Amino acid sequence: MSAIEVAGLTRTFPSAAGEVHALEDVGFRVEAGEFVALIGRSGSGKTTLLNCLGGLDRPTAGRIVVDGREVTALDDDGRTDLRRDTIAFVFQTFGLVPVLSAAENVGLPLRMRRTPPAERDRRVAELLELVQLGGHARQRPGELSGGQQQRVAIARALAAAPSVLIADEPTGQLDSDTGTQILSLLHDLSRSTGMTMLVSTHDPGVRDRADRVLTLQDGRLLPEG
Repeated sequence: MSAIEVAGLTRTFPSAAGEVHALEDVGFRVEAGEFVALIGRSGSGKTTLLNCLGGLDRPTAGRIVVDGREVTALDDDGRTDLRRDTIAFVFQTFGLVPVLSAAENVGLPLRMRRTPPAERDRRVAELLELVQLGGHARQRPGELSGGQQQRVAIARALAAAPSVLIADEPTGQLDSDTGTQILSLLHDLSRSTGMTMLVSTHDPGVRDRADRVLTLQDGRLLPEG
């Protein structure tokens, strides 16, 4: 079974000049465990597509199935459950809580799931080691570099053991060397955990790491290859 199935996905927005087609009849599949890059110029529809996949936005038409659940048929509570249990997000804005330590930020999803403290602490320590930040558990975001903050955000995304991770321009605020390190980390995590990853990025180096590359242009998906 595919981890992600998209068919006929369309998203339009009203404007003074008429409807704007952010997405138009997009369809594709992503198999479980694949590391897939989503590329395209700014305004091509990448973020809209990822938001629809994760239930953050509702498409105008079409069907989305993630891990066997039809996202386009879920109500608000169902989409919330999907993001809590199945899909995790990493954004270019790290979204960390500034007054919390790295460990506390990573542990937030586990607190929401009411994970017992001992198990939560073990999982947080494990995840910080996984993203090579074991020695930074007590530091707050303001005391970390941009690359380190993104590693904390990735660890937080992994905390609830999602089956699918969606990353929207995760290197957008990082210098090229740090961005390359983050993409390598995501690729390695996909391989070591078997997690399905769909990563939107402008980084040309992603082509060398991805199993497949999907290209959006003016809201339409170009033929692969």
